[in-house]
Amino acid sequence: MAEFTIGLMIATGRRFKEAMTDVERGGWANWGANYMNGYQLMGSTIGIVGLGCIGQEIALRLKSFGSHIKYTGPQRKPEGDALKIEYVTLHDLLQTSDFVVVTCALNEDTKKMFNRKTFDLMKPTSIFINVARGDVVDQEALYEALTSQKIFAAGLDVATPEPLSGDHPLVSLENCVLLPHIGSSTVVTRHEMTKTSVQNVLAALDDKPLPSELQL
Repeated sequence: MAEFTIGLMIATGRRFKEAMTDVERGGWANWGANYMNGYQLMGSTIGIVGLGCIGQEIALRLKSFGSHIKYTGPQRKPEGDALKIEYVTLHDLLQTSDFVVVTCALNEDTKKMFNRKTFDLMKPTSIFINVARGDVVDQEALYEALTSQKIFAAGLDVATPEPLSGDHPLVSLENCVLLPHIGSSTVVTRHEMTKTSVQNVLAALDDKPLPSELQL
């Protein structure tokens, strides 16, 4: 999931969707010094919203890109200290980050956390990435932010509802990379998911503790 998120960050920041579309339209012939210029990870400030397991793995991998990494959440975490990344308020993170990466859980506090008010705090060059849950975002507000150039671009692996209709306004935007919730879609990961499920079923049939029980 972490490497997928970084891939989505690169694809969105470097304008892969726009560039591929332009090639298909024959626009490559217009290549120039400013053609398809985007934003890189090296030297950028990355703000992670929610430093859980996925957020931590993303931060760990981003360090190799030479990024300055911040995070926010309900409280400062020892895992963040171990990674030597900065804990800040959401307000500070939104105002200063070049990439805002959302990995938090969906709950009453985070539902529609990203709305007109929060998008207004972000830089016009900032890139919004959501790999958490669709309901963390007010999608109408996101559309407005993208079309009014309040933010530069967005990369989404989640939406509300799922699947998102092909005629949804976000789908048509060149500065919105929208993927069909494929963060775990690798051969190895799906094999491990299947293996875990089978082990749980076999343990239950033998009246043994589940090796990978979800604690609610």
